[in-house]
Parts: sequence; C-alpha cells; structure tokens
Amino acid sequence: MTSITIANAPCSWGVLEFDLPGEALGYAQVLNEIRDTDYTGTELGDWGFMPSEPAALRRELDARKLSMVGAFVQVAFVDPQAHARGAETAVRTAKLLAAVEGKSPFIVLADDKATNPVRTKKAGRISASESLNDGQWTTFAKGVEQVARAVREQTELRCVVHPHAAGFIETPDEIARLLDLTNPQLVGLCFDTGHYRFGGGDPVAGLRQHRARIWHMHFKDCSPVVHQRSREEEWDYFTALKQGIFCELGKGDVDFPAVVLELRRTNYNGWIVVEQDVLPGMGAPKQYARNNREYLRKLGL
Repeated sequence: MTSITIANAPCSWGVLEFDLPGEALGYAQVLNEIRDTDYTGTELGDWGFMPSEPAALRRELDARKLSMVGAFVQVAFVDPQAHARGAETAVRTAKLLAAVEGKSPFIVLADDKATNPVRTKKAGRISASESLNDGQWTTFAKGVEQVARAVREQTELRCVVHPHAAGFIETPDEIARLLDLTNPQLVGLCFDTGHYRFGGGDPVAGLRQHRARIWHMHFKDCSPVVHQRSREEEWDYFTALKQGIFCELGKGDVDFPAVVLELRRTNYNGWIVVEQDVLPGMGAPKQYARNNREYLRKLGL
C-alpha cells in the first residue's frame, strides 16, 4: 500500500526565490491558508521567510498541525567557486529542518535560476546547442554531489535535485544526463510535473523513466495555451509566469490521473507538494490552493 500525503509550498503564494516587484504575504497568513485549504505539510520557502530558530518554527507548525517537508536551495553549480558556499547554505538549512522535523525532510537543490540571460529568455524552448558543454557538465555534477554529501554527512538529510525552467537543467535530455552523472545513492530527483512539461517532456513518460531516482514529487500543471504563446511570442520565463503558465491542477495538459496511477503502481511513499508558482500579488492563491486540493481529492488523494 502506498502512503501519500499532500503539502503545499510558499511559492504558491508568490514567495519566490527571485528579487521581484510586488509584495508577498507574510508567513503566518501563508501557513494559515495552507492549513485552511486542507494540506498537512509545507516547504520552508526562502530563508528568512519563516522563523529560522527551530523552536519558534516548530511552534508555528504545531499551531497549525503542519509538517515541514523540505526546503529549496539554489546553487550556481556551473561555477566551481560557488560549490563550497552552496554547501554551507544547504547545511545551514538542513540543520534547521532536522531540528524541526527529524530526518524526513529533503533539501531540494536547484540551479541558480534566471541568472543566465539565454536560459531565462528561452525557457520552455531550449535547444541542445544551448546546453552545458562537457566540462561544465562535469563541474555541475561534482557540485551537486559535493553539496549532497555535506548535507548527508552533517545532518543525515537527503538531497534531491529539482530541474527548473530558466536554469541549466530543464529539458528531458538535461535531466537524464545529470542523473547519469550523479551517484544514485547520494542524489535523488524531485520530479516536478509542470517544469518537466514546460521543458518539453511528457511527465508520465519521465516519471516512468526516472522512477527509481524519484524521492520527492512536486505537482504542477502547465497551460498548453500559454505554453504555445510563449513559444510563438518568444516570452522569457517571467512573462510566462505572469501569463499563467502554471495553471490550476487539471486545467493544463499534465495527465495527473496517469501520474497518480503510476505512483500507486510503484508504491510511492512520501509527500506530493502542490506548487502553482505565481508572482507576488498575482491571482487568488488561497482559492487556487483550495481548488487544487479538491482536484486531488477526486483522484483519491
């Protein structure tokens, strides 16, 4: 029997890891709305968004009966000079999570997104010529392993790598190559259905291909209408976000019934984190969260 539990994340309320205009909500309101829309877990959000003192953070979670599922850590893995600093940041974050929740949360590693102009401009339509060269691939993979090893040795938490639009790991081929270059005992995959689709892949096929490496799941949908317009009009990543590339679950072209069936068939035991990335102040996050939870309930989750 599978044991799947459902969380949401601050990014669904516009709390993103970019320096963006607009005012995001405070952590208390975000946690209240995660609870009120019937989720039982949350990710941390940007460092400093929630309390960074373990006892204070645990009190906030306990008051709402929420678990801490994981935390997103960005590292410029293509730059070898960034690896040590990235490991320090990841370990600091992991120590907070371990103090609050024990060994179960994940450090969700991602490239330092939206820093390369080409990758940011061409998110959703990256060609093979715009990928890393062989030397950069080696550097990138070594950096991921260095950070994951530091986290494991110092906190016993595990790391999963999160492919993401506007970063260097976006397309299905890039994801497969990074997994081939990293130790499967040390580095898992956070499979994000929406980013996989936006990057040009079939999420069900990707889930089947990489199931042995998938330790953590993000459920995100992708609007085919916005996706097509982003290609035709050559939008950058932030324009696609503003136009609603990541729509409510069930309103895009990710086949969630098939995804859920595959997770159950392969006895996935863990969290599914709903993420509907929006820009600060955009849309109606609480209503989106409620609608997304109702959609998953209809799928038996």
